[in-house]
Amino acid sequence: MSVLQLSWLFLIPLLTNFGGINTVLVSGQCQSDQQSLLLQMKSNLVFNSSLSFRIVQWSQSTDCCTWSGVDCDEAGRVIGLDLSNESISGGIDNSIPLLSLKYLQSLNLAFNMFNATEIPSGLGSLTNLTYLNVSNAGFAGQIPIQVSGMTRLVTLDLSSLYHFGALLKLENPNLSRLLQNLTELRELYLDGVNISAPGIEWCQALSSLVPKLRVLSLSSCYLSGPIHHSLTKLQSLSVIRLDQNDLLSPVPEFLADFFNLTSLRLTSSRLNGRFPEKILWVHTLETLDLSSNSLLQGSLPDFPKNSSLRTLMLSDTNFSGVLPDSIGNLENLSRLDLALCNFSGSIPTSLANLTQLVYLDLSSNKFVGPIPSLYMSKNLTHLDLSYNALPGAISSTDWEHLSNLVYVDLRHNSLNGSIPRSPFSIPMLQQLQLANNKFGGPIPEFSNASYSALDNLDLSGNKLEGPIPMSVFELKNLKILMLSSNKLNGTVQLAAIQRLRNLTRLELSYNNLTVNASSDSSFPS
Repeated sequence: MSVLQLSWLFLIPLLTNFGGINTVLVSGQCQSDQQSLLLQMKSNLVFNSSLSFRIVQWSQSTDCCTWSGVDCDEAGRVIGLDLSNESISGGIDNSIPLLSLKYLQSLNLAFNMFNATEIPSGLGSLTNLTYLNVSNAGFAGQIPIQVSGMTRLVTLDLSSLYHFGALLKLENPNLSRLLQNLTELRELYLDGVNISAPGIEWCQALSSLVPKLRVLSLSSCYLSGPIHHSLTKLQSLSVIRLDQNDLLSPVPEFLADFFNLTSLRLTSSRLNGRFPEKILWVHTLETLDLSSNSLLQGSLPDFPKNSSLRTLMLSDTNFSGVLPDSIGNLENLSRLDLALCNFSGSIPTSLANLTQLVYLDLSSNKFVGPIPSLYMSKNLTHLDLSYNALPGAISSTDWEHLSNLVYVDLRHNSLNGSIPRSPFSIPMLQQLQLANNKFGGPIPEFSNASYSALDNLDLSGNKLEGPIPMSVFELKNLKILMLSSNKLNGTVQLAAIQRLRNLTRLELSYNNLTVNASSDSSFPS
């Protein structure tokens, strides 16, 4: 019986990922020469066996098509290798066994430790590759021209956001020469690679050489602006990431013409001018992140219904105006960050419609008026409304529905009334910061205090009265306790404070408290 016939007895369905597309592969019995090449490669590689979870398990006694990180076709030929996170530090340089895997279509070497060595030029001989990922693997220096010979590449990821003291760079070849033959490319990730090119150069290189591009990720690439109009030729673009570049220009209105756009990230890119509102009307847009562009001006438009927007991050920009009531139409929104802007007016009650919210930060604006009900946002984990001018009492009922809250910051507002007990009963809450308001009355008791996750409690700068509840001293995870500048009274037992073993900061000043230190009570040295 032939090897090919025999291999059909060992058909195994495997799930792999090439270029971001899930594909069901039918794997045959490993061909002997393929297994031999892999074992030779293993013996040549320098890696930490205690940190490896794939290569370390490869063994002559088992079929290589069943090895973790190895994908085979139905003939038993190796077509995929995933060696990411294997703590490999050497032995890959123009490795003959690796380069002899001529059927290889997918190679992943991401997140290894190649100690600022150059990407091996021999990888260019793997001309059947459609997927190559060497991101954050410790490579540095010039990207070899041989990569441009991989003409079947659909996904290329050379990102290097963790620089290990050295950068990958594109000088010779430059971006144009790297891409000159990669016409099938659909996903390009060069984050952290030093490209150092002006807008007209890098935009024209992309638009003329990779016409099928869908994902463009060039954050921290030392690019300058402006973003050139030639980019509009890439009508399949759905993801644009240009964070942390020196674009020093307005956001071009033509970005609204990418009708497949799902994600636009331009953080920390020194953008200026006024943001084109029509970009927010792109019906496919799911993520918009413009944060940390302090010179970028803009306002929020009326949002249509059935928007796809899930993430809207405008923190530390010069956006201003009021939040439109139509923000409640963004029913898919899970993350809204408008911190450090110049928004004013009331927070619209329509925010209650955002049932998918997980993260809400409206801090450091000029909002006034009552805090709207958020009880429908049952997935909310982060709530920050600090440094505004919000008046009135806070609801005692909303909190009962927000059982997933981890972080609450309402500091520096004009909130008054008594603090309801319900926030003190949220089991996952780690930080509760209500300082510098006008809260009065007693501090509520904590229910099930010994099981609380709270590590930061800041109620300072209010008008709270009465004794400190004993349940506060049962918060075993507490690191910061700030109750200063209130009207608290009574006696605090030093022994009770000592039970807070994780406490690193304690502020009780400017109250009418007495601390009782018995002879056998002292802080550990």
